[in-house]
Amino acid sequence: MARYETTIEVAGPWSLRTSKRFWEEFTPTAIAADGDPDVLHARFISERDWTAVSARITHQDATARIELSGDGDLIAAAGQVARFLSLDVDATAWSDVGDRDPVIASAQRQLPGFRPCGFHSPYEAAAWCVLSQRMRVPDAARLRRHLIATYGDDGAFPAPGALLQAVDSGDLTLPGRKADYLAAVAIAALDGILDGPRLRALPEEEAREQLLSIKGIGPFATDLILIRGTNARDIVPRAERRLHAEIAYRYGPGVTLTDISDAWRPFRSWAAVHLRALREQRTHEMS
Repeated sequence: MARYETTIEVAGPWSLRTSKRFWEEFTPTAIAADGDPDVLHARFISERDWTAVSARITHQDATARIELSGDGDLIAAAGQVARFLSLDVDATAWSDVGDRDPVIASAQRQLPGFRPCGFHSPYEAAAWCVLSQRMRVPDAARLRRHLIATYGDDGAFPAPGALLQAVDSGDLTLPGRKADYLAAVAIAALDGILDGPRLRALPEEEAREQLLSIKGIGPFATDLILIRGTNARDIVPRAERRLHAEIAYRYGPGVTLTDISDAWRPFRSWAAVHLRALREQRTHEMS
């Protein structure tokens, strides 16, 4: 097994502690709390070669250190880590959004150094969209853990080939058409449609069109794949009802996403994720 270490100079605010705390509470891909707030461990499938990778991330001032082990292309895997933690984004102008919008300024204060994270790749985000269709999030999360335990690689989500094999064998029993849709997602991943850097480089409308061509992927899933799978920084969600509810709560009745999102440029995705994170935090505290 090979090892690789690299450091990244992170431009703009970032707190590993804040990001890790959010990830621990993010039900779709929740990681186990390990007692050390200054170290983040991740186990994921590299979208370069579909091999499993273990990552250890630490934070010192403006520098992130990434330590990787695995049998594949670890340099590419390091780039994937930077993307799924949003460390590859120059966020020096993120504070300007708060200067223009006091609600976002409050979110920045409540979540200091938070950068959107959640899914290791668009492939995993798309698979989650299929699993969570017409199902409670905790139940979908249990299905995801079952897939990892049964078909994954020592804690990493199953590679597309393994997922296809499970579907073709008939051993994978899921409600409704989820197995068929997972197969479509796996094929799209193998065909390169769900490649993170490629999706981020496409014009937004073209990226949406290609994602919608995948069987089982609709408008809500397209939002999630682009915003939480590629970690694109400046996309406005179009089908996120809970975000609209949070906007009404924070800005007042009658205020719409269209009314306020221009002030969030070029971090519209980040602003939306901050508001959703605050909503999850508030509803968790109330439960």
